[in-house]
Amino acid sequence: MGSELLKHRLLCGFVCALSLLALAGGISNARSQQPRVLLGCTGTIKDIGPVKAAGFDYIELNTTEFAALSEDDFAKLQTTLKQSGIPVYATSNFLPASIKLTGPAVDPDAEMAYVRKAFARASLLGSHYMIFGSGASRTVPVGFSHDVAFGQLVDFCKRIAPEARAKGIIVAIEPQSLDQSNIINGTAEGMKLLDAVNDPNVQLVLDIYYLDQLHEDPAEMIAIKQHIVHFHFSNPDGRVFPARWEEYKYGPFFAALRKMSYAGAISIDAHAKDFATEGPLAVAFLRDALSR
Repeated sequence: MGSELLKHRLLCGFVCALSLLALAGGISNARSQQPRVLLGCTGTIKDIGPVKAAGFDYIELNTTEFAALSEDDFAKLQTTLKQSGIPVYATSNFLPASIKLTGPAVDPDAEMAYVRKAFARASLLGSHYMIFGSGASRTVPVGFSHDVAFGQLVDFCKRIAPEARAKGIIVAIEPQSLDQSNIINGTAEGMKLLDAVNDPNVQLVLDIYYLDQLHEDPAEMIAIKQHIVHFHFSNPDGRVFPARWEEYKYGPFFAALRKMSYAGAISIDAHAKDFATEGPLAVAFLRDALSR
């Protein structure tokens, strides 16, 4: 790694650390002496109030939703967030399914027009991270070369990285299971993409649900901790809101977080039948799990 790249990564880490302290009040967990991890929840605009009421530290908004708003409606969203007092720490659902990143029908001009608008608006909302799952966008068409498709993803990430940097955003690639996408499946392939892109503004987000689906050992996260900037969380048995330690084998995941001295944020990305009840239970569960 070149000295300039190393300096940039250190600077990005320092800036993000300052942002975390500002959001979390610099509070450390008294029982474990681990840094206080921020807890958030993915959601849409209508979920802003409920997420705040449930006790989450932030909301992770749907990028495709706010990117599609008119200027007037986006201004209303900014007002709603300001009045609610809840930060937008990250945004997810980066790209709509209509924008294809692999295959013979990619349109770089359309990609970049959307990306610039999405980054600009995410930055105005105060987001630090853009979560890049977007399985429908990156899925390789039947019969198309996987190697060529991988190269297309590398090219896309290299083109968007400077745009993200200009807006103070890090793009976090999310490895997914095969039911979501047929490329970037698992942490190893996520790291292969990061290595090929080689830009500090393109990193990783890991989801416990996909780790479970792909039978990956959470302990393997430790070796690449410098590239993991965010986590998604759920009870993988049904991808529902977590509530009790006994419902799933959570131990290895939280043990790995402790060994990583993870000091970022974790977003619940799950299905809820009764959010008003399940949301606060999930916050309490995660606070307890992080303190064990």
